[in-house]
Amino acid sequence: MSQTPASPSAGPAWSRKLRDEIGKAVIGQDAVVERLLVALLANGHVLLEGMPGLAKTLLIRSLGTALGVQFERIQFTPDLLPSDVVGTMIFQPKTGEFSAHRGPIFANLVLADEINRAPAKVQSALLEGMQERQVTIGGRTHPLPKPFFVMATQNPVEQEGTYPLPEAQTDRFLFKLLVDYPSQTEESAMMERWGQVTRQPALAPVSNGEELLSLRTAVDQVHVSPAVQGYILAVVRGTRALAGKSGDAKRHLTFGASPRASLALYQAGRALAWLRGQDFVSPALIQDLAPDILRHRVGLTYEAEAEEITADRVIAQVLERTPVPTGAA
Repeated sequence: MSQTPASPSAGPAWSRKLRDEIGKAVIGQDAVVERLLVALLANGHVLLEGMPGLAKTLLIRSLGTALGVQFERIQFTPDLLPSDVVGTMIFQPKTGEFSAHRGPIFANLVLADEINRAPAKVQSALLEGMQERQVTIGGRTHPLPKPFFVMATQNPVEQEGTYPLPEAQTDRFLFKLLVDYPSQTEESAMMERWGQVTRQPALAPVSNGEELLSLRTAVDQVHVSPAVQGYILAVVRGTRALAGKSGDAKRHLTFGASPRASLALYQAGRALAWLRGQDFVSPALIQDLAPDILRHRVGLTYEAEAEEITADRVIAQVLERTPVPTGAA
């Protein structure tokens, strides 16, 4: 009997075939790959932060190939213009009219490489596309392909020649993922597999955009109980409560997470449950997702930064203080 998208085993099977194909080019980073698949199912964008050489670009490119969708890479630089991203109007001498020339954003999977190297004017060119799935060129609105995702990378160390992302833009990313160094075993396997310069990974599509869009119907069927919904709200509103404290010398947040965080936890929780073969969202899944969804949606105070308190540490405190519902299935 063939599997249907709604069957409990369809999620792990779909995840496995994509992971196996991506694994031909990228060794390790299993947690990051799972989050990328969650973002695909939840129709969300991803910001990856990590040191150079950690295969962030290769990972996203491999995901696009395995998924079988149109992939475009934009290298963000200080001299990049908004028209280099969305496109511009070009004069046609034969007709005497202007026509829209579409930029690289017209793809299913767009890699915004080193997004923090471009000024805010260029970064803002992505806002309409990320939120509305459309762009405006010459006063006319053009819909973007379906599915559409922006996956951006940034280097957390280099500060010279970089521009911090505005809060309005970071809030539109479903996840901010921290890409860490591989383990010694994984790095050793990389040398053995790719030590020969003539040997390069060859990937093939194992899925397609139409399948991805159809799988979202199954994700929407994952049950979220009222107790879990209440838990999501308690966690998100807990960050705002910390930011709202007055006269507290230990206040660590200047602002808490927006309502987009509640929606993100709800949608990503469903997607992660389906990927793991579950038909309901548990509080444990919300706790698993919370750091990746909230770390870029809260603002640390100067005092917290001076004490080297990270957003992840504050989020962990919120999770510890928030009562976990029992029997929330």
